[in-house]
Amino acid sequence: MPTDIEIARQVTLRPIADVAAQAGIPAAAIEPYGRAKAKIDIGELPAPIAQGKLILVTAINPTPAGEGKTTTSIGLADALNLTGRKTILTLREPSLGPCFGTKGGATGGGRAQVAPMVDINLHFTGDFHAITAAHNLLAALIDNHIHWGNALDIDVRRVTWRRVLDMNDRALRDIAQSLGGVANGYPRESGFDITVASEVMAVLCLAEDMADLQARLGRIIVAETRGRQPVTARDLKADGAMAVLLAEAIKPNLVQTLEGNPAIIHGGPFANIAHGCNSVIATRAALGLADYVVTEAGFGADLGAEKFFDIKCRQAGLTPAAAVIVATVRALKMNGGVAKTDLGAEDVAAVERGVVNLVRHIENVRQFGVPAVVAINHFGGDSDAEIAVIEQSCAAHGVRAVLCRHWAEGGAGATELADAVAALAERGNDFAPLYGDELPLLDKIRSVATRLYRAADIAPAPSVTAQLKRWEAADFGHLPVCMAKTQYSFSADPTLLGAPEGHILPIREVRLAAGAGFVVAICGDLMTMPGLPRTPAAEAIGLDAHGQVEGLF
Repeated sequence: MPTDIEIARQVTLRPIADVAAQAGIPAAAIEPYGRAKAKIDIGELPAPIAQGKLILVTAINPTPAGEGKTTTSIGLADALNLTGRKTILTLREPSLGPCFGTKGGATGGGRAQVAPMVDINLHFTGDFHAITAAHNLLAALIDNHIHWGNALDIDVRRVTWRRVLDMNDRALRDIAQSLGGVANGYPRESGFDITVASEVMAVLCLAEDMADLQARLGRIIVAETRGRQPVTARDLKADGAMAVLLAEAIKPNLVQTLEGNPAIIHGGPFANIAHGCNSVIATRAALGLADYVVTEAGFGADLGAEKFFDIKCRQAGLTPAAAVIVATVRALKMNGGVAKTDLGAEDVAAVERGVVNLVRHIENVRQFGVPAVVAINHFGGDSDAEIAVIEQSCAAHGVRAVLCRHWAEGGAGATELADAVAALAERGNDFAPLYGDELPLLDKIRSVATRLYRAADIAPAPSVTAQLKRWEAADFGHLPVCMAKTQYSFSADPTLLGAPEGHILPIREVRLAAGAGFVVAICGDLMTMPGLPRTPAAEAIGLDAHGQVEGLF
């Protein structure tokens, strides 16, 4: 069986100008980055005649068995195009952290991939580097301002802006900085987050245009004064230089699937510690060009889909037409208690136990008024009896389950899913976010915890409750909340698989992302700087005798 990277190398990619033409993007809007990828100048796009239908691909909670949400998104987009429906795929950019940590790549799999896969996974067009630089420029300007007299009266104990790096590195989570004497500034405790958790990343992905980007950057709160007043990036005169660093990064990236269909890949916030969606700019551009736009939100529907609905759609005024919930027999068996090493054996009873996780996600998506279909991402060892359990469970809850073979067959293996999605999208729906803007911040957190996670209640630290009240008094109470929680469970305990309920959700910390426009609630022991696993994917990545990258999958 060839690897993903071997399959990708067998395909001759179309010239990027031809891909752009298929998408309706004029030559004047294309800024090539080599032969197979390009930036899109949004200002050169034609005025949209109509808005396409937005399809969200989400999934059950991730497991080591794999679910294939990105693979399914690509296969669905190829299938929609194959069946005569003009479709553009819009995805997030991979982070180097997971590529060298656990995943080893994040561009789909088998016959359902976006290309050039090596470029996309490694550096791409430099967007993440620009975000990292802009974020760390702001950090440097904070320390520089304090060093040269601190005219803003910043309380060094209340500097909240940490530095970022696009790599998993647990050693940088908590650091002591500015050691070595007065020439190096004022010593204080700080730390690093991964770039995809940066508020600058969220700002880039939620901004409507360059002017909105700079305005949002200026609103970022980085510290408090000794009188407990907020200090912003604009106060430090940092927003202009940050915007300059992001002037190219704000332009979406055009690539293609292995079947030559257009894919716009832009932005990459994680869904367990950020809002988990590609950029509003990319999504809106695609909606103005295509009849259907397929996008995904990170991790399971309890995280990515919730934030897509409650943050991205709320801020951008988007109305999703339908949702696809991806599940696999293997992942549901793990939710049913089967070890990864035993997944090859048929175990109908384990699927019956684990399917409760899928059912919970079906119920949750329904709470937003969005119609859904389940995509069973087929693996070679799946038995008919195991598949039947999923189909019957979905039918019992009023949702169709479609068996998909896009990994092996590309778009041709997902045409039934494409037809089902198109039929759902034509029906219309009653989409609405889970909670209203007027609800107090703590009650917004509680709404997500009790209604979607099925927690009995939340347990905020006393400092959390006090901080939320201060933000409400400062007129930030209307903002949505961004739940930072383990992706593996509906609870804050990653070992509680299936569909736990009645648990208490601990809220350890809250962070105000005033530029992005949401409040982050950190639940339990979640880290905003991941660590590498015992055996990092980096150990298998390298160059072969011909100088080609190996080990990305």
